[in-house]
Order: sequence, then structure tokens, then C-alpha cells
Amino acid sequence: MLQELRITDLGVIDDAVLEPDQGFTVVTGETGAGKTMVVTALGLIAGGRGDAGKVRAGRDRAAVEIRWSPPVVRSPDPATEATVNAAGGRFDDDGSLIVVRTVGADGRSRGHVGGRAVPLGTLSDLAEPLIAVHGQSEAISLLRPGAQRAVLDRFAGLLPEVAAYRELRARWQRLAAELADRRARARERAQREQLLRLGLAEIEGAAPRPGEDRDLVDEVRRLQNLDVLRTAAERAHDSLTGSADEDDAPTAVALVHTARHLLEASDDPRLGELAGQLGQASVVLTDVGSELSGYLADLDDDPTRLGQVLERQSVLRALTRRYGEDLHAVCAWARSAAQELLELDTSEDRLAHLQRELDELRAQLGRAAARLSGERAAAADRLGRLVTDELASLAMARAAVRVRVTQRRVDGDDPQAVRVDDRWLVAGPDGVDQVEIVMVAHPGAPELPIARGASGGELSRVMLALEVVLADSDPVSTMVFDEVDAGVGGRAATEIGARLAVLARSHQVIVVTHLAQVAAHANRHYVVDADSCGRIGTSNVRMVVGRARERELARMLGGTNGPAARAHARDLLSAAGRPGTPTALRRVG
Repeated sequence: MLQELRITDLGVIDDAVLEPDQGFTVVTGETGAGKTMVVTALGLIAGGRGDAGKVRAGRDRAAVEIRWSPPVVRSPDPATEATVNAAGGRFDDDGSLIVVRTVGADGRSRGHVGGRAVPLGTLSDLAEPLIAVHGQSEAISLLRPGAQRAVLDRFAGLLPEVAAYRELRARWQRLAAELADRRARARERAQREQLLRLGLAEIEGAAPRPGEDRDLVDEVRRLQNLDVLRTAAERAHDSLTGSADEDDAPTAVALVHTARHLLEASDDPRLGELAGQLGQASVVLTDVGSELSGYLADLDDDPTRLGQVLERQSVLRALTRRYGEDLHAVCAWARSAAQELLELDTSEDRLAHLQRELDELRAQLGRAAARLSGERAAAADRLGRLVTDELASLAMARAAVRVRVTQRRVDGDDPQAVRVDDRWLVAGPDGVDQVEIVMVAHPGAPELPIARGASGGELSRVMLALEVVLADSDPVSTMVFDEVDAGVGGRAATEIGARLAVLARSHQVIVVTHLAQVAAHANRHYVVDADSCGRIGTSNVRMVVGRARERELARMLGGTNGPAARAHARDLLSAAGRPGTPTALRRVG
């Protein structure tokens, strides 16, 4: 539970500390004293918008710090534990968790979880399963159809089914969009497909090899210089080994051979060594002569070869002009085109396959929508009866609430239609149902939507009745109500206090109120006072018990501290089961 709340330099509050009861805690005070800052502070902890205007004048920043007590964090919701761990936060030694939110006078906000700075979104993720703030704005939001459907789904425990329906609907819509696109762009796709097939046929016909273009450049250069190359090779060969036309001409091999024999004939050891080197040179010259012979034999004498190579170059240049800067790029284009052809398949068989798949998804979606609709209809009847019973305890005994579940029929050719029980209905984001909470103010009155049939005070009571009914299915541990009793009084206010006390049996409940009838039911009562300078410090937020609590209730009843007002306050406490000082901190039930 929320164990401690500290507020510093927020609005009119200088410094204040509250330690809410595990059950029902009430916060009261004069109008403008700053009691609503408690709700503002908890909204900041929940990741709400930080307003620099809320920072106390002359201060650099406002800060809100809360401590979640060990009973919550020792067995936390898995999502909550994951959020803390992902943020790098740490629990205290006693298992509690500290969360801090600061808002600077410059408008900058910062959050800390377990001693680690975190984005504000993390505060929102952390607070979502732990705390819910209810006020007039939340009551007004109940008027929206989407909020009313969410209430029914929460009551019926249908949130997993709704999530599965949404995922199935998203798949259906994606496939429908793909099929419609294929059909609408069939001509464009067919043209593209033809271009790709022509390109692939051209490339496959040419059968280029990566790097072939560079090899052909080298071959063309060689063929174009064929006569020059042959002449150079022949002359070099004749110089080394001799020519058939000039039998008596000296050759390099013969000259080296003669020189070697002359040196070998001498008796000088040094000349003998040089003779050995000339022998090696003779071997090298002979090998080069053989290589030149092979080179001359390999020279292509085919006069058509150059034309063939130039023609091949022309074919490959045409490919590189159309499909890539070189043959590597041309081959890459061919692979990409082949893949694109698979995706562009607009054949009748492919379209028929997609249509069958779409029809199957549509049927699955219809079955899922039918299950949702049936469970909502059954839950709507139960929810209406339970809320009506609760309203009887909130001084609205003549009123009746009904949760109406309807569907909108359309033609079967509507792109958003699914078949449910032989009817074609619109498949909306959350199902085929339109959920509306309606109320009959008294017997004989017309059945009207609560937006038209309920006053502000009645709307607050309807919301409170819903919260009591939904208490067992609500995972939030701490509920905060900001003047949920606005617009009511007398017996209705007393009943609201009693129902809040019932809600406090399963949740921690914190209420900001101006009604003594509500405050009397609380387990713990805090009073917020401003001093003569308008400041609120720790000493100005105090827990009241016994006679001090009686005085505060008397003030709330009539602004006096006379015997009659005090007696009335004691009567309220006694009727609420809170007489005397010790039991003022007693849990309900």
C-alpha cells in the first residue's frame, strides 16, 4: 500500500507528510487550503503532466516522494517488478520502494525509482497497476462510449479476449489491404512484372559471368596489338635461339655457350667460377626461348576473333547500361528482380489463394466477435443489476441502471462487416458491440443515457457504485477520490461514505472531501490548514482523532464549534462505527 506521501513546495504546500491508513483515509480542510494538492501530487507520481505554475513561488522546484510499503512490493505484480528492475531501481532493506517526482520552476520534470533516474513514462508504467485517481474529470470520461465498453470488459474479465480479437482484426485488415492493392494495381503490377521478366530473359540469354567485362578488355587490347606482339616475340626468339632463314647469324645462346667454353679452357679458378655462372645463364636463355616459342604458337591467328570479342563487349555494355554499373551489379539486379516477381504475382491463382485466406480470417473474426458479444451481453445484465443495487445504498433507490449492448447491421459487401449469427455486423476495433450505460431516474421515467439522465451528483454516485462493483476485478491497490461527493449532501453523502468504507475493505482508499458525512467513515483523518501567511508546512497537515476530529467534523457541518455541532459530529462518528479515539484508526469490517 501507499505508506507515506511527502510533498515539498507544491502549490501552497511548503512541506507536508501524510501516512495513509491501509483502509480508508480522508483529507479535509477549508476551501483553498491546499487539500487538492494531495491529488495533484499523486497525479505527478503517476506520470501526469508537470506544470511549472504549481511550483511554490520563490522556490526552484516542487518534489513529491512516496513510499510503497512492503506488503505490496514483496509480492509485486510481475509487470511492476519488471519495471523497477528494467529501470535499475532497488528496493529498500525492508522491501519498500521509494518513488520521487520533481518539477522545476523552468518546467523540467524528473523521476526517480528506487534511487535511479527514470523517464516519466516509467513512472506511468509503475503507477498504473498500483494507483488510480478518480475525480470529476474521470466521471465525465465515463460518458464516452469507449470508457463504458472498457468498464463492462473489466467487469467481465474480457481484456485478454479483447486483445486477441484486436490482433486477429489487425491481421484481417492487413490482408484485406494487400488483396485490394493487388487488384487495384493489377495493370501496374502486370506492366512491372513484364518489364522484370524481359530484363531477366535478356540477362539469362547473355549469361554474363562476374568479371567477364574486365577480361574482355584485356583480350581486345591483345588482339588489337597482335602484329606488334608477334613481331616482338619472333625477333626476341630469333635473337636467343636463331632463325630458320639465317642459319649463320650469331645467337645469344650460342655466344654465351662459346664464352663459357673459353673460360672453362683456362686454368684460372676465378674464370672457372664465371664459366659456371654463364652455364646458368645459358639455361635461362634456353628456357625463355622455349617460352617465346609457346607464346607464338598460342597467338590467335583467327581473323574473326576480334570481331567476336567486340560483339560480346557490346552485349555486356547493353546490360550494364540498363541494369547496373558492372556485371556484379547486373547479377545483383537479376536476383532482386526474381524476388520481386514472387511478390508481384497477380495471377488468378494467387489472388484466389489470398481471397480464401481472407475469407477464413473473416470467419475467425466473426466467431471471436460472437464470443465477445455473448459474454458482454451476459455480463451487462449482471453489472446493471449490481450497480442498481449499489445505487439503492447511495440514496438513489428509485433509479435503475442498465448496460445496453447493441450492434450495427450492415450489408455483407461492407469491407468492415463480419458474419455473426446470420447477421452482417460492423467489426470495430473492440468488437461488434456498442456499449452504453443507461439509467431510469424513477419508475415511469424514460430510459436515457447517463450523459442525459444523470446530474453531476448522480453521475458521481454512478461512478462510485461502479467502482464498488468492480472492486474485486480491479488490480489497482490504491484508489484516490477527489471530491467524488460533489453535488450531493444529506443522506446521499452518508451513503457515499459508507460505500467508500466498503470499498476500503479490499483497497486502500484516499478521499479528498468537504462533507462531514463522508469523512466520518474514514479510518484515518487528515486536516490541511494554512497559516496566516497562506503557507502549509508539516505542522499544518495533521492527523486528527478524538475531540480534534469532532471539532473538524463540526466545522465541516456548520462552521461552528458549539455543543450542538459537536454532538452532531459525535452522532456521525457513532453512526459510522467510529466512536471514541482508539477506534478512529480501526480498519473497516
